[in-house]
Amino acid sequence: MPKLQGFEFWSRTLGGARHVVAPMVDQSELAWRLLSRRHGAQLCYTPMLHAQVFVRDANYRKENLYCEVCPEDRPLIVQFCANDPEVFVQAALLAQDHCDAIDLNLGCPQMIAKRGHYGAFLQEEWDLLQSMILLAHEKLSVPVTCKIRVFPEIDKTVRYAQMLEKAGCQLLTVHGRTKEQKGPLSGAASWEHIRAVRKAVAIPVFANGNIRCLQDVERCIQDTGVQGVMSAEGNLHNPALFEGRSPAVWELAEEYLDIVQQHPCPLSCVRAHLFKLWHHTLQVHQQLREELARVKTLEGIAAVSQALKLRCQEDMSRQEEGARPTGDLPFFHWICQPCIRPGPRKSTKESSGGRSKRALEEEEGSTDGLSKNKQKKQLRNPNKTFDPSLKPKYAKCDQCGNPKGNRCVFNLCRGCCKKRAFKETADCPGHGLLFKTKLEKSLTWKGTQPGLQEPQQTGPGGFSEIVGSALA
Repeated sequence: MPKLQGFEFWSRTLGGARHVVAPMVDQSELAWRLLSRRHGAQLCYTPMLHAQVFVRDANYRKENLYCEVCPEDRPLIVQFCANDPEVFVQAALLAQDHCDAIDLNLGCPQMIAKRGHYGAFLQEEWDLLQSMILLAHEKLSVPVTCKIRVFPEIDKTVRYAQMLEKAGCQLLTVHGRTKEQKGPLSGAASWEHIRAVRKAVAIPVFANGNIRCLQDVERCIQDTGVQGVMSAEGNLHNPALFEGRSPAVWELAEEYLDIVQQHPCPLSCVRAHLFKLWHHTLQVHQQLREELARVKTLEGIAAVSQALKLRCQEDMSRQEEGARPTGDLPFFHWICQPCIRPGPRKSTKESSGGRSKRALEEEEGSTDGLSKNKQKKQLRNPNKTFDPSLKPKYAKCDQCGNPKGNRCVFNLCRGCCKKRAFKETADCPGHGLLFKTKLEKSLTWKGTQPGLQEPQQTGPGGFSEIVGSALA
């Protein structure tokens, strides 16, 4: 059967999907995809997979794609990050029999993508991207698709999309933010960029960004003309978003935990999903937040979720008639909320005296206001301190600068001490290195054995062969 392309691929293979769950690292695993499909999602992506690791590591392939056959999990697109045409195609060939298309991630804006040289940090390397898409389009039996972020300039974004289409991309997802728009600096996604791309290409386009409820989905399709809308954060906070419902949190939490029983996934994924679903309730019941962070089993997580349900039901019973949700929430905290991205902090560089973010964090760490990561570390180890003045001072190794052993006879770290003790056939009781002692014992033992020849001395030290046999 010939490979379907463009709109034919979208309408026949993907069933004309309009409601799409985004690829999310450690978040769009099988159990979550099945939950989302039950509540209106028509197409799902796997989490972003690292092409190079996928090629070399059979366990990685098994854990992330080959774990089990699940007919309900289709249509499915597998997303890879890659920066080498050959590696990308090798990974895609290993995955193509388990999915309906292969997607190249050109949208990840995180620092890990910058260090690994993939995602949105490839968007200026058009020759490389062209060669990757061309080779994949030629070699694969399934279509190749791309997920991109926009440039600040609309015309450059359009030319970028047209280049990918010409290279062989059969479906394009456009996230209407630049790679600099992330975290508290996200801001609104530009549907104007998405609309311009849709008008300029002859392949299906999905829009990503500014989707908080089903009304946003319909408005986006109407405003931009795209074939479908992709949701990431909105889906994590309310998996029933595509149904147009905002159910009680425990309804979806319990359903998800039931699916995880049938389709196990790492506990870190389950915990992350429960933190998202119960986000607003955990602001009210802080003690259970700590419990959820601490439990080590799926049963423990389910027990905390059940305790949260009971607390919510107690809150509901105490609620006065005509009461309104607190803060800016559209619903009470036990209802799945639309995802609202926090805006940038009001403090500016001038108000902080021109100090860097790291300097401010260090200053905060010396007071009671610890960062979230430091709070987690302190939760695991209550005796841990972050006061620089209380950190132990280590004397440095005379050779490499690493901390030296307090009882080392050479005033060195263990690595340097081991090299020197071996070279000089010496002992260092402080590091537990007994080259001289073992040599003497070896010579004594050999002297008691008739017929054994004396070992030949090698090298200027003369004892390396004996020491080697003694250590063996």
